[in-house]
Amino acid sequence: MNDAKSGQVTAGPPAFPMNRGCPFAPPGRYAELRKEQPITRVTLPTGRLAWFVTRHEYVRTLLMDPRMSSNRDHEGTPVMFPIPERTRRVFDVFGKALIGLDPPEHTHSRRMLASEFTLQRVRSMRPRIQEIVDECIDDLLAGPRPVDLVQALSLPVPSKVICELLGVPYSDREFFQGCTAVMVSRSTPPSERHRAVEELRQYIDELVTAKEKTPGDDLFGRLMARNEKTRVFTHETLIGVALLLLMGGYETTASMISLSVTWLLEHPQQLEVIKADPAATNTALEELLRYFSVFDTMPRVALADIEIGDCVIRAGEGVLLGFGAANRDDEVFENPDVMDLRRGDRNHVAFGYGVHQCLGHNLARAELEIVLNTLFARIPDLRLAAPVSELSFKKDAGIYGINEIPVSW
Repeated sequence: MNDAKSGQVTAGPPAFPMNRGCPFAPPGRYAELRKEQPITRVTLPTGRLAWFVTRHEYVRTLLMDPRMSSNRDHEGTPVMFPIPERTRRVFDVFGKALIGLDPPEHTHSRRMLASEFTLQRVRSMRPRIQEIVDECIDDLLAGPRPVDLVQALSLPVPSKVICELLGVPYSDREFFQGCTAVMVSRSTPPSERHRAVEELRQYIDELVTAKEKTPGDDLFGRLMARNEKTRVFTHETLIGVALLLLMGGYETTASMISLSVTWLLEHPQQLEVIKADPAATNTALEELLRYFSVFDTMPRVALADIEIGDCVIRAGEGVLLGFGAANRDDEVFENPDVMDLRRGDRNHVAFGYGVHQCLGHNLARAELEIVLNTLFARIPDLRLAAPVSELSFKKDAGIYGINEIPVSW
């Protein structure tokens, strides 16, 4: 049995993050590790070590293990870049939101928001989502060609949907999208990251303060009203929740739209599956989510010694759960490196698993389905205006995606 303190697996741990070969696939090293050593030590950019888990079974097991903590306050939390103390104080606000809480605190907090993201609630939003998608495509068709699909469709759709849901002015999108891009890039200088974090926190603070005084008929307004009775959140934790919902509400979905459309345009035979039967998109999008896994890893810290596989993860040690690696596990998915839009397997972990499964997964699925069906129905001859080899991918970001996609028709 491997033990991080026995010295058996600490010699020359590979560097993490790892480089991708194909822009549409996770790093090839993931498959090697999953076969040879599915729980292994890696060296982070900070110089610290963490465990990296690549097997589907182990990832799901650890996501369900109460001995694995989401709390970012633990010293062993795996981080991809050094965080100065002054910036950490601001990041702590974000960390105290849902993703940085353990039960029972997490349970109480999530319960306050769960009703806003149910399948029934999302179904009631579909007509408005369709209107937003149509408006974006109307503007796209009326403008010059080629056009950047990211700025014309991928970003605007989820951004406008989440702004309307939360009660955030859509006119402020350039500000908060700019701050988010700076924050999630691993190559951002510390001073710039601190500025972006401070500015976005101040913006959200002012928004939350206004909603507390005058709650409106939007998610934030309803949350403030419920919180008046329950007092689950403090003002500071409300800021963290608001940050999480705003950033998480558009960044991952925008990346999924961009990657999905680009890949489908490159593989017209697969695209025909959707064009021939729009109802098939519900099945296809599960494969797209599995295949791309835009959120590649999830950090955790062990609260106690955990034996798993042939390893012992010691209390206090950091763990990176490999979503992208788990979603290509050939023990779970037949021919996992082949995109099969008819596969329809929802056993993937693109949205996580267990108590921390992505709160907005129903909304993300609806947005992706409506965008794909509407875009290819209204612009059947859509094509890339530049080869994939010339596209700029977000290789240094915590959420994988594409920076710009020139398209024409």
